[in-house]
Amino acid sequence: MIHEVVMAGFGGQGVMLIGQLMTYGGMLANKQVSWIPSYGPEMRGGTANCSIIVSDEPIGAPIVSEPTAVIAMNLPSLEKFEPLLVPGGVLIINSSLIERKAKRNDIKVYYVAANDIAAELGNSKVANMVVLGSLLAATKAVDSDSVLKAFAKMFSKKPQLLTINQQALNRGIECIVE
Repeated sequence: MIHEVVMAGFGGQGVMLIGQLMTYGGMLANKQVSWIPSYGPEMRGGTANCSIIVSDEPIGAPIVSEPTAVIAMNLPSLEKFEPLLVPGGVLIINSSLIERKAKRNDIKVYYVAANDIAAELGNSKVANMVVLGSLLAATKAVDSDSVLKAFAKMFSKKPQLLTINQQALNRGIECIVE
């Protein structure tokens, strides 16, 4: 199975981090992976995005032009990437910041109040982990244990961050499972 994902939001929302975590988690799960960040003026508050491929087979090209899943953390991201989703694809919308509903009816849409959930957990910076958990539950591209192992390795010098991020990931999973 091949999963081609675009994660997008404002610079500073942690989109690149969750892309790296999903990629690293896929690698730890012995999958083929690629991650391509999109940098530029996005780093100053514009729309930042990254493309991830997770596959059981070798990846021919790392470019994602027709994603099977999209995370939209803000309205400009939703408007830009919703049309690119393949029919039957998964769209995760951060409903804390995006009031508009999806325009398409040939995709699976999940509205996740990521910022609200992060605030409930006491740390607004973990909204990205909430949507990542939702994506993992909706696509099964990578298991959450592999992502948490990746997180522990990437942040080995900050072990105090693991618990809150694990809680956020689990809350995101619950949004899909329920």
